[in-house]
Amino acid sequence: MDKHDFSSTRRQILGLGAASALSALLPAMAKAADDKILIGYWPIAAGLPFYVALEKGFFKEAGLNVEGAKFASASQVAEAMVAGRIHGSANGTASAALALAEISSPGLLKIICSNPSSHKYVLDEFLVPVGSPAKAIKDLTGAKIACGPGIQNVTLARMVLEKNGIKAEQLVELPVGQHVPALASGQIDAVYTLEPTGTVGRVNGMTRVLETGVISRYVLGNADAPWFGGTASLTTSFIKERPLDVPKYLAAYTKGVEFVRKHPEEARKSLDGFTSIDEKIVKEVPLANFVMYNEFRKSDIEAFQRFFDVFTDKKIFSKPVDVASLIYKPA
Repeated sequence: MDKHDFSSTRRQILGLGAASALSALLPAMAKAADDKILIGYWPIAAGLPFYVALEKGFFKEAGLNVEGAKFASASQVAEAMVAGRIHGSANGTASAALALAEISSPGLLKIICSNPSSHKYVLDEFLVPVGSPAKAIKDLTGAKIACGPGIQNVTLARMVLEKNGIKAEQLVELPVGQHVPALASGQIDAVYTLEPTGTVGRVNGMTRVLETGVISRYVLGNADAPWFGGTASLTTSFIKERPLDVPKYLAAYTKGVEFVRKHPEEARKSLDGFTSIDEKIVKEVPLANFVMYNEFRKSDIEAFQRFFDVFTDKKIFSKPVDVASLIYKPA
């Protein structure tokens, strides 16, 4: 069971056995449920500021009852936001998945932080088994290739392969935790994935990195271009209904980002327990960059917009999505 699962409280209550004890606890339970801020996350390295803010108690210090809800894909996080089951997303949640949710439910969310990556700030990568003869992505012709789940991963993996002369109409979608085992067992020959997967496979001697920063290079056309592939957000309903909690949440999240920037080695320890990586190798994991809502420069917004425009051009988005209008602005 996930450590943030509310069902543990339910089992404790049922274990009391006495109706009077249950009745006494019900008001407190209702208040806790009303106060809770539930944030969806996908267990990849880019969610680090959120993991840190939880583990270091930054949200609690701000007087907030914040919990993380782990999902198998970024698309599931976005769907839960549309359904009103969670109040926002942590960094690492696919920006395109959130944009699609915004298209389906206009006015759904506001961006509070994004995690641009590139070949310098590594997140995205292609991996192959350690004994693979492939020297470059172009060598994967005829290979069985997988990617993470969700429309953003599938679309981007296909585009990178096409830029290297490879048609990949049939991509295997696998949860990120299965990428290294699938490569090691020969189930697949290559995978488009996100950190910490490459680090896990490399340190365990099971896989090797074929190339990093592939979205910046092949999709955006510039290896140094920031790819705003993951985004932390809050639903507009939460912003409207709990205006006093919003600045507290933003301040605590900012503390998480600042901690990652100033103390990256210490921050990496929070990856253990939230991702598939073991504590003994967290120091090996490369980190993405982070940009808070009040730090976006004009060039950042332009780069973010170019990424969204790719999905509009590919007809994945039914209409253009304006990045600038989605970035949170204090009232």
